[in-house]
Amino acid sequence: MGFEQATIKVEKEREFAELKSAIERALTTDRIRKFLKKLSGRKVPIRDLDAVLAANAIDEATGAKSGTARFLYGSLTVSDQAQMREFYLFKIEEVDPASRARFSRLYQYH
Repeated sequence: MGFEQATIKVEKEREFAELKSAIERALTTDRIRKFLKKLSGRKVPIRDLDAVLAANAIDEATGAKSGTARFLYGSLTVSDQAQMREFYLFKIEEVDPASRARFSRLYQYH
């Protein structure tokens, strides 16, 4: 019997879905370079979601109003935020190898 992650119900479904969608859009093939350039220019580690949100990188990559992603994240419950961080970390590991190589400093652990 293998490991099975427990499912935790999302409490603020609308906000969670909006932020999840924004992250997915920011990490699409046509927007990933803009997202990574923003983080690189500000020396924001890609795995630090709080810093990514503070830099408005998701908003700029998706064309949303500045602060939207940070507001959505802040409106989530603590357990929803934890699930969102897990989702975000999973998605940034799926970024194409060429982009990861080009922006390898962002992916380094400090």
